[in-house]
Amino acid sequence: MRVLVAEDERMLADSITEGLRHLGMAVDVCYDGDAALERVVVNRYDVVLLDRDLPLVHGDEVCRRIVEGDGETRVLMLTAAAGIRDRVDGLGLGADDYLTKPFAFAELVARVHALARRARPALPPVLDRAGVELDPAKRFASRDGRPLPLSPKEFAVLEVLLRAEGRTVSAEELLEKAWDEHADPFTNTVRVTVMTLRKKLGTPQVIHTVPGAGYRLGT
Repeated sequence: MRVLVAEDERMLADSITEGLRHLGMAVDVCYDGDAALERVVVNRYDVVLLDRDLPLVHGDEVCRRIVEGDGETRVLMLTAAAGIRDRVDGLGLGADDYLTKPFAFAELVARVHALARRARPALPPVLDRAGVELDPAKRFASRDGRPLPLSPKEFAVLEVLLRAEGRTVSAEELLEKAWDEHADPFTNTVRVTVMTLRKKLGTPQVIHTVPGAGYRLGT
């Protein structure tokens, strides 16, 4: 899952970012609305955690432009304003959900997962293909009932492959969705992660290399 945290309270933003990365998400962070708009133009995010009171470009304007964009990115608006009018206004801008500060990190994570499930086409909470099951919310993966001890990046790569539902996923797409913007596109990190993931999945092999195209999960 690719997430953007746009929050001007740096300690809060960095804390959220670190927590989501620990859960295996690819997370970028910025601290003002201008930087947020730059990132949503360059990168495709599943979810944007958007502080409504961002400096430079207000969060309302950032939300409006995201909604007018590709229509795939989900917006979770964060704000200290807890009034009903504020929530109604935020949702009226096109935000998909609204969370008032202070909030519990566990609730934030649950809302992020719920928004990610609203992808088009909608995907089930538990992904299942070729005997491999993955529950993003519970951070649990298994093959034929055998738990898989995956690293955060292995979990993220497996999730991307399962969400593709048999479609071939390029190394570039895996890098975009499972790593943040600081990842070096010229390294072999994707190939190494897929290799270790294959070993943990065991035999018969379910991740297949499609020469010149990428990787596909299936029988």
